[in-house]
Amino acid sequence: MNILGLSCHYHDSAACVMKDGQLVGAAQEERFNRNKHSPDFPVAAINYCIQAAGIAFADLDCVGFYEKPYLKFSRVVIDHLRSFPFSLPHFLRTMPSWLEDRLALPMLLEQRIGYRGKVVFVKHHMAHAASAFLVSPFDEAAIITADGVGEWASATFGVGRANKIEILREMHYPHSIGLLYTALTTYLGFGALGGEGKVMGLASYGKPRFLDKLEEMVDLRPDGSFRVDKRYFNFNTGSRMYGRRVIAALGLAREPESAIEERHCDIAASLQTLTENAMVGIARHVHDQTGLDQLCLAGGVFLNCVLNHKILERTPFRRVYIQPAAGDAGGALGAAALVYNSIQGNPRDFVLDDAALGPSFSNQEVQRALRFEGLEYLEMDDKKLAAHVADQLVANKIVGWVRGGMEFGPRALGRRSILANPTDPNAKERLNKRVKRREEFRPYAPAVLHERASEFFELLDDSPFMLLAAPVRKEKRALLPAITHVDGSARVQTVRKDTNPEFWNLIHEFERRSGVPMVVNTSFNLRGEPIVCTPHDAIDCFQRSDMGCLVLGNCVVG
Repeated sequence: MNILGLSCHYHDSAACVMKDGQLVGAAQEERFNRNKHSPDFPVAAINYCIQAAGIAFADLDCVGFYEKPYLKFSRVVIDHLRSFPFSLPHFLRTMPSWLEDRLALPMLLEQRIGYRGKVVFVKHHMAHAASAFLVSPFDEAAIITADGVGEWASATFGVGRANKIEILREMHYPHSIGLLYTALTTYLGFGALGGEGKVMGLASYGKPRFLDKLEEMVDLRPDGSFRVDKRYFNFNTGSRMYGRRVIAALGLAREPESAIEERHCDIAASLQTLTENAMVGIARHVHDQTGLDQLCLAGGVFLNCVLNHKILERTPFRRVYIQPAAGDAGGALGAAALVYNSIQGNPRDFVLDDAALGPSFSNQEVQRALRFEGLEYLEMDDKKLAAHVADQLVANKIVGWVRGGMEFGPRALGRRSILANPTDPNAKERLNKRVKRREEFRPYAPAVLHERASEFFELLDDSPFMLLAAPVRKEKRALLPAITHVDGSARVQTVRKDTNPEFWNLIHEFERRSGVPMVVNTSFNLRGEPIVCTPHDAIDCFQRSDMGCLVLGNCVVG
């Protein structure tokens, strides 16, 4: 059975194909059209996934879509009516896209890819839940989902057993921690749908001295539920998401690109603390209700790696699984898995333990691209390549690294990465100023050999997708200035030899030379751009930045 999973029309559009229960391809549209967080119908991602599956469009048995458009449309209309006349401009701007695309997916599928078969629409948060549990290693687990809003739900919890999921409780719009986090992200001068991670990093520089102000905006209840005071926010008017009461409580908003003050850091710290308290409260309640020790998380809120580890630290849950595309892109995966496992009733026999689900390129294709750009290169076998790049890193060179299939989700995990020496005290500044060209406070992550992680980090579970931030052991912090954040933590990626042997071998070679079994790993892109996909994308990014070395497959430039 061949199932195409889709998410699109809002942000981070994506596609995937499950073939007889195995995920054979998954990718976000932004990597192909080069529009970060692209909401477009993912025709390029679909084409890639169909090719990766080795099938034709005529071989598709079903398309799974990650939400119920008519149910969502009813919420949008009701919400605009409640806010009339202030919501009228936004209503008039958004209605054409609803009528042209969002309510006519079967027609759009026929127009764009010639598909006329069965389409299954899945509730948004059910798609999130399925994306977490049905590809997890757990036979039974509690499930929590949280994001801005789906149709009506903003957070849910439930239980997964075998190939079935039961949602036990929902929290509904406008009561949404995800929307509140995004609203205050824009208040702090960062962009919605991309700036939330910046706020998470900024929070470590501040103290939560505005927490009492934020607690006036959100009522956190003993059972884990919450209520947002709607008087503070404008979620549906199309202008700014925060209202005058937020400004009265917190002061004037920060203008984008302006100087960051201590107050801004403290507001970010307060927001992060509030979010942690809310989600930990839900998790404790879920554990009390289910008695399960294993937890699956999905939804954009759980791209917050600091929060994720806090849940392990502050609740009885012992293990957590978060798939790499935990935001809306992962809804495509959830829709496909739900159709195959839960609706069709097929047993689960796939675990997502490797995010390399996107395009890969042969050395012949790489060499063609290098020659087209007029670049000189050396071709090496895997062993010599790992040794050569390890030497470059020991010499504090910054390396662009493109090998194997592109990752699914927002994190580069050793296939589309920029690498550096974690012991180099200047690496963070060089990466931020001369390579990535981003804010100076932004931290960088370590990719560490799985079997050595506990020597350096107080990590409570495996973190293959860089979705847990844990304390760096105190005795190791001075050794690792490039990856130790100001609060002593690091967003850790654990690297296994069986899932990514090329990256593991490189880190091992670096360890042989430095004694440190990790490298700095950040996504291969410049500020405001998607992660690179093709050799041409990588070459273009390399030439516009200050990297010292570029690796494409088995070819090395510099």
